[in-house]
Amino acid sequence: MTFIETVPEDAASGATAGWYAAERERVGYLPNFAKAFGRRPAVYGAWKQLGGAIGDSMDPRRYELVTLAAARVLRSSYCSLAHGKTLAEQFLGPEATIALAEGEADTVLDPAEAEIVRFATLVTRDAAAVTAKDVDRLRAVGLSDTDILDVVLAAAARCFFSTVVEALGVQPDPAYRDLDPELREALTVGRPIAEA
Repeated sequence: MTFIETVPEDAASGATAGWYAAERERVGYLPNFAKAFGRRPAVYGAWKQLGGAIGDSMDPRRYELVTLAAARVLRSSYCSLAHGKTLAEQFLGPEATIALAEGEADTVLDPAEAEIVRFATLVTRDAAAVTAKDVDRLRAVGLSDTDILDVVLAAAARCFFSTVVEALGVQPDPAYRDLDPELREALTVGRPIAEA
């Protein structure tokens, strides 16, 4: 499940126990990523605060698009499955989400959203390769400088979280096996889903 020994739920105490209980309450089980951060609950708390500050200032659909784009580049099945599931259930539907996960943003998104996905992909893949022309392309489809900053912040934040879970060998939760098989396959871009 992870490359490091995690804090077992029945042995957790203090902040870790409180956080584990909150996550179990929130999703109905203790997610694998929570166990990975169990030895440093303050770091997860800081991540959650940062993620909230970024996500709360963005349109939710846009945040999910950026996050999925970054997760695909990082080959993070965990993040791809989590945010792809949200896109499929709340914004795009399964077919469009599959197309997006397969790199066909232009076929299922409007020009502004397709440009956002392109830019988030570039930021995640090679931030130093971003040029003023890349930013101008976002302005040309109606994004303000604040919108552009939000896209960069969301992609950069995903780099932190996905890097942590991938470097520790954290597999996506078995609950993701319940997704539609075609959607599940399209969103599994790296590590396989954990066995039940």
